[in-house]
Parts: sequence; structure tokens; C-alpha cells
Amino acid sequence: MQVSVIQIGNSKGIRISKNLLDKYQITDKVELILENDYIILKPISEPRKNWEAAFAEMHRNGDDTLLIDGVLDDENWD
Repeated sequence: MQVSVIQIGNSKGIRISKNLLDKYQITDKVELILENDYIILKPISEPRKNWEAAFAEMHRNGDDTLLIDGVLDDENWD
């Protein structure tokens, strides 16, 4: 795929089609990798995105209790 380099303020950039943005789930940032004379744009994955809300919901539902209590209570740390 060939794209044009365009003026953006004092910089230059490229346009990425909506189809590619949707396909690779790119919303606002990408990782730019320079490797072997290639420029690679990689979507940034956020594996822990929304964990805070999920943990809050688990707490409200009482699903955040320990499965095994006191595992380390009998350990000797001397």
C-alpha cells in the first residue's frame, strides 16, 4: 500500500485508512519500531485496561475473597 506524506503543522505525517484502523483496533496511539531499515507501526495493547472497574465490581459482588486463607501463617522466616 502506498500512502502520501502530508504536512501537519511543522511536521509531516501519513494518513491511515479507517479500514486499517478498525482492523487493527488502533484508536489513538501506536508503537513505532525502527528495525532493519523498516518503520513498523504496531497497535499498543492494553492488557490491563478496565481492570480497576472489574475489581470494583468483583468487590461489590463479594467475589474478591481469598480462596485459601493463611497460606503463609505457619512459615518460619528465621
